[in-house]
Amino acid sequence: MTQTSSRPDAPHGGGAEQNRSERDHALKADGVSAAGSIVMAVAGSAPAYSIAATTATLVGAAALGAPAALLWCGIPMLGIAWAFLYLGRLDVNAGAAYSWVARALHPILGFLSGWALVISATIFMVAGALPAGAMTVTLFAPEQADNVPLITGVGAVWFLVMAACVLFGVHVTARAQWIMSVIEVGILILFAVLMIVRAATSAHAGPSFSWDWLGFQHLTGQGVFVSAALIAAFYFWGWDVAANLNEETKDGHKNAGSAGIIGVIIVFLLFEIFTIATLVILPAKTIEANSANVLSVLGDAVWPGIGGKLLVVAVALSTIATLETTLIQVTRTLFSMGRDNTIPKAFGRIHPKWKTPAFATLVIVGVSIVLFIGSNFIGNVGDIMANAIASIGIQIAFYYTLAGVAVVVAYRRVLLKSVKNFILIGLWPAVGAIFMGVIFVVGIVQNFQGDAIVVNVLGLGLILVGIVPIVLFYRKARGYYTRRPLELPEELDAAAPANIDDRDPAAR
Repeated sequence: MTQTSSRPDAPHGGGAEQNRSERDHALKADGVSAAGSIVMAVAGSAPAYSIAATTATLVGAAALGAPAALLWCGIPMLGIAWAFLYLGRLDVNAGAAYSWVARALHPILGFLSGWALVISATIFMVAGALPAGAMTVTLFAPEQADNVPLITGVGAVWFLVMAACVLFGVHVTARAQWIMSVIEVGILILFAVLMIVRAATSAHAGPSFSWDWLGFQHLTGQGVFVSAALIAAFYFWGWDVAANLNEETKDGHKNAGSAGIIGVIIVFLLFEIFTIATLVILPAKTIEANSANVLSVLGDAVWPGIGGKLLVVAVALSTIATLETTLIQVTRTLFSMGRDNTIPKAFGRIHPKWKTPAFATLVIVGVSIVLFIGSNFIGNVGDIMANAIASIGIQIAFYYTLAGVAVVVAYRRVLLKSVKNFILIGLWPAVGAIFMGVIFVVGIVQNFQGDAIVVNVLGLGLILVGIVPIVLFYRKARGYYTRRPLELPEELDAAAPANIDDRDPAAR
């Protein structure tokens, strides 16, 4: 296979200028282990946070069809994870889809893919920091649960702590994730077992589980399936942080993609168990009345006295952990953009000691704090969360669609070489791309026809804002906008590409 370059305009001489460029653009290699990459993928999807923040919204949209929405979104989502795995084997780049889509399809589409991730992650800072503050206040001062300034302040403190972890190095980031995620997932697994036993052996307030909850019978009606699918996409979103860490992961060309697949499978199982348990154990009115705290109520129903508090701990840890992984995604994407000069070069510089994109991190922290504080003046928390989740769903669907198409195009010459290639590189990612593309388009149309124009403004409008940096930096980013497509060998062995372009992107 011909080695392909992410930066064809990079200097090839051995002088001081090249050495300085490599130092400025070299992330910390081998900072994340294979197991750590899986932890990052799971933490990125934030299982406890997603269940707590989104279950009531999903049940409100799909009722007994909520488990089916997760299933039928999870299958194509796994196809996108396969796409990330195989694209990552060809091009190790912290920008992930930003780089892959550019090289397989078109640089402008690649930039907009990265821009969509940057926008969705920035919006999520508001959607994530508010619950982090609320859960902490609920744990230590429940009488202050309605104190918005206190919740805002505590959430901001947690956000800054996670930003410091991201800034001070990938080793610090990985250690923090191990601690938080192991405790979080351990609590969730414990309650998953307790809920299954409770639902199978005791009386419960909701309907008994039926296998038709996993079919399409409950997803009928005007716009129900698309609305539920966009919400379900938000549930899963975040596993691809492993891809953005590929330059910093040991054997990143293999481990980062594998971690994404394992992460999707783990969180899917947790999402399904907790969603089904919520429907079975809690009555519909209780779910609706406790939309911001449904997991705590579920915990109390399963383990009176202590169950709710334990799950609040899990949600708090999950929320804090996912703030960190989201910061990683957005800062690594901005770093890759700055390195390519598709945005100001300062974003592509690395701190000499910590080997992290310090400038990109500080800019995102500043913007997020402003949005975080400002959000308290534009509506109640429930409205903010609902609009944020829906708009992020649109942006996720956009860049996942392009990644699914990109892998099919990149590997098109070898898709029929084996059944494995056809299914894992062709059919499954293509199904994922079609699914994400349909919910992206139909979701936008439904929002225009309904009363959710603000969701389109946030979701689609902010993606289109990405045209501005394209126009401003098109000439300066000659290397990015004229790069060669991903190249594949004529023959592909059963394991995937024989030769991998896993060189340091700064040295290419």
